[in-house]
This record gives sequence, C-alpha cells and structure tokens, in this order.
Amino acid sequence: MSKQRVIIIGSGMGGLSCGVVLAKNGYDVTIFEQGAQIGGCLQCFSRRGARFETGMHFIGSAAKGQTLDRILQYFEIKKDIQLAPLDRDGYDVICLDGNRYRFANGREAFIEQMVSYFPHQWEQLNRYFDLVESVAGASSLHSLRNAESDVAINTEFQLRSINEVINSVITDPLLAKVLVGSLPLYAAEKDKTPFSTHAFIMDFYNQSAYRIVGGSDKIAASMTHTIEKYGGRVLPNRKVTKIICDETHAIGVEINGSEFVPADYIISDAHPMRTLELIDSKLIRPAFRNRINAIPQTVGAFSIYLEFKEDTVPYQNYNFYGYNEGTPWDCENYDEQSWPKGYLYMHFCQESQPRYAKTGVILSYMHMKEVEPWHGTKIGHRGTDYEAFKQQKAEKLLASVEQQFPHLRDHIKHYYTSTPLTYQDYTGTEGGGMYGVARDIHLGNACRVPHRTKIPNVLQTGQNINSHGILGVTVGTIVTCSELLTAERIYQQIIETKDL
Repeated sequence: MSKQRVIIIGSGMGGLSCGVVLAKNGYDVTIFEQGAQIGGCLQCFSRRGARFETGMHFIGSAAKGQTLDRILQYFEIKKDIQLAPLDRDGYDVICLDGNRYRFANGREAFIEQMVSYFPHQWEQLNRYFDLVESVAGASSLHSLRNAESDVAINTEFQLRSINEVINSVITDPLLAKVLVGSLPLYAAEKDKTPFSTHAFIMDFYNQSAYRIVGGSDKIAASMTHTIEKYGGRVLPNRKVTKIICDETHAIGVEINGSEFVPADYIISDAHPMRTLELIDSKLIRPAFRNRINAIPQTVGAFSIYLEFKEDTVPYQNYNFYGYNEGTPWDCENYDEQSWPKGYLYMHFCQESQPRYAKTGVILSYMHMKEVEPWHGTKIGHRGTDYEAFKQQKAEKLLASVEQQFPHLRDHIKHYYTSTPLTYQDYTGTEGGGMYGVARDIHLGNACRVPHRTKIPNVLQTGQNINSHGILGVTVGTIVTCSELLTAERIYQQIIETKDL
C-alpha cells in the first residue's frame, strides 16, 4: 500500500514539526519553502562574518525531563544542538525607573527574589504563582497530556485580562508592573491579552531558560535531517502559488506558477491570510475569508543587530527589558516623540561559555504604518530615504539603551536594522506582526484561527493556531496532526521517547 502524500507549505517551526510527526508515522512528506533559507523564525543570518539570531532568541522548559526537553528528544533534535543556560538567579532583568528587578528560575527562588524587592508581598506572590501553575497545568500546552485536566480554569483565564487578574492578587502597583516586565515576548496589550497567555510564558521560562549555542537555525537543520531520515523532503526555492481543488477537496498544489504536485493532504504553515490567498474555491465561503481577514494582528518590531568590537562587551547571560515611562504597558501606543517607550536587549550565544559577546540585538515595537511609504518595495531596493529613516530610528533607540548601558555605541563595530517590512518579507506574517494574530478577551473565538479550513483535507499549523513560540507552535502541531493520527497517539510517542 502506497503512503499517503502530505504537502506542507512553509518550513517554519510549525511546518517542520508537522513534517517530523507525520514522516515518523509513515506519511510521504514534502515541505515546500518559498525562500532560499528554511526555518521561518528559526532563521539566522551573517554579515561580514558576524552571526545574528532573528526569532528564537531563547527557549524554556528544556532541562532534562521538562516538557520541551521531551519534545526535542521526540523530534530527534537534542543530539544536534547545544544549550547554554541563562542565569538562574536572573534570566530576565526588568528595568523600571532605573531600578532593576531579576526573575529567578523556579517558584521558590522567584518568589524569594521578588520578596527581597517587595517585602510585604510574600502572600500575594504565592497566590499569583498558584494561579500561574494552575492555568499552565490545566492545559496540554505544558503538561504533555492528551486531555485538558481543568477546562473551567482554562476557559476562565482566557476570558480575563492579564492586568485584571494580576491586580486582583497583587496589592503593590509597582510589583504588578514588574511581573509583566517580559510582555514583549508575547506583545501583550492592557485589558485585551488573556491571563492564560501570560501564565504559559511565565511557567515556560520560569522552569528553565536557555540560549541555543550558535543559533536556532540548528533546530531547523536538525528537523530537516529527521524528516529526510524517514523518507521526507524539505525543498527551498519552491513557492506554492496555488492550492488546487475540485468540487469537494484539494487535489494538490501549483509550484512557482507552473508545476502541479498532487497531494492527499495539504498543511499550511503560512499566515492564515496568505493561505486563503492561495485558494480559489467555492468551498471557502466569503464569510470565512472575512472573519480570518478581520482578526487583529500583533504589533511589529524595529530591530538593531549589533556587531561588537572584539573583547569589549562582556557577555550578558540574561535578557534585559528597559522601560522609559515606568511601565511595561502601552509601549505599542507611541508617537514620534515618545518612541521608544521600551526595548528588549539580548546577546547572541556563539559558544558554550562566552566571556565576551560578539553580537546582540535590540528590539522595540514598531507599527507597519510607519513604513507604509515603502510598502511593495523589495529588500535591498527601498531607497536612500528608507535607509535614512532606519538610521534615525536606530540612533534614537541606541540613545535610549545607553541610559542603562553607557557608551554602548563606543563598542559597536557595525550595526544592521530591520522593520516590520523586513519581517513580513521573510515570514509572510500580516503587517509584519511579531507573533501573528493577537489574542483579545473581548473577541473570544472570533480571534481564533481553526486548524481546519472549510476544505476537508487542507489544514493549518504554526503560531496562529494555538500560540507562538517553540512550545506553543508544537502544541498546535499536535492539534493539526491529530486530524491524520490522534493526539493521544502523538502524546504517547513523545512520552515514550527515550533519551538519545
């Protein structure tokens, strides 16, 4: 009996992980990637011999036996990558009004550290952490269980905002701000983003936090090897230009505007709006297109990629979140005068125990409307006015960072910049949003993207289906692949995977 043919559109974490799961379970998998480089947000790039991370800057819950560790084993990645732990006493550093607050790994250590700053909040911090752990534990996201153990908890905290829940248990207003200090990791918005999103991220990184030595593109390369080991293919420079359907289902895809490739199933790792653009079929009704096209997107980012002069900048074994207006909230609501309201500053880990940093990155929010004059232009061909715009932004952002890291510019050999336009070009995400669709408690299911489309054998995967990040995307992969297998079967395989 011949294998069933699965075509996967896009080689981001969602596409590659679906490829691994299905190839390991006997499907004939082909992944088509439109770009020359595979990986989506797992891509790295080099300039003048300096190496930079673009998306997966650090990961969590990867210590031996923890959830991501088990998943890395199952994907057969772990043997090919080296992880460098961040500082367990302060993997994240939050800076508000010039004061620094460190996030320590582990519940007890985290609370103890916070109590050193806020002595009268011990009881409140324990209540806060009870909520974080109950929400994370109620979902398959962090527990590797097929069924959610407490749907009521999960539902409640998907409908209550982060700030509303935290303010209900934390009585010190400053502590309430510190606890959301890492919100650029998920582009949270006040009164909109559900507490469940915060709880998953906090639990994920609080267990353990690591950088990937040499860059996260090693994950993409390793997953490709796993797919090929089980008979699959990952093919770059092959753009899917159409999903071709008959009256009842999809029959295959068109590649580069000409070649037809038949398929039994098609899984798209592209942004849902990009996926629908590939389909001209009455099976997709206008109401469905309109709903997907109306879903709000997360804010974009302006990035400065820093190459440092040799042996001048000590390697920072933590992530630094700086805020200029005394709060992590509302940094996405800025004007030309107030930008940047905040930033995230990180170093690249080029070796297992670096003494000095060779490269780093600074990220700050930026809306696509700021670069609208250059919409439709191509990378490297946007003109001198675009380059001048980016330089002006870079200098302003560097000046903000230098308030906490004096004379940083003196140690920079070269820097490079990117905008939401760059991100949109490389990932296809709508509006250059950092994390795809935005969660909004007021919209409920209206801002949720289903893994099923209205075409029975066309499925979706990636950060928009469940959640972004390596663990969120993997859970989305399990949901998508359960249409061909079962979630129970996949979870069981992960649990039974032996340490390689």
